[in-house]
Amino acid sequence: MRVAILSDTHIPSRARRLPDWVGEEIERADHTIHAGDFDSPDAFGSIEELTDSLTAVGGNMDRRLDLPAVETVDLGGVRFVVTHGTGSIEEYETRVATTVTEHADGPTVGVCGHTHQLMDTTVEGVRLLNPGSATGASPASKPSMLVADVDDGAVKVTVQEG
Repeated sequence: MRVAILSDTHIPSRARRLPDWVGEEIERADHTIHAGDFDSPDAFGSIEELTDSLTAVGGNMDRRLDLPAVETVDLGGVRFVVTHGTGSIEEYETRVATTVTEHADGPTVGVCGHTHQLMDTTVEGVRLLNPGSATGASPASKPSMLVADVDDGAVKVTVQEG
């Protein structure tokens, strides 16, 4: 199973639109995960139109969207726990890892956003993925996302950058 993982699109406050290559990755994927900060109902709708299967959470810029703060989805034998990670950068990784642990069940990976910085790390035994900003919104230096190939409980992640 191919999973497109993105976050922090910030359309229209920091970017006009999603880069074409990001849209193509979403269309190729079996499932899409967005870790929040769409920034507008139009941005949410445009991403929703690109995929048949979407798991999404709200970020601190998504007050107009009725999205949960935490969502889980089981794909290819792995539970993905998705949360934006809203709050101070201090203790960010620990805060997100705690949220993921609270929703874990079997092999689990946490997906988060908020910092606009790529991350694939393990904190307190929990693998955390942050795809950066799909539009390259500051402080990101360029657009990025992750693609995960998930099979029978194994997750292989590749970075995609514009």
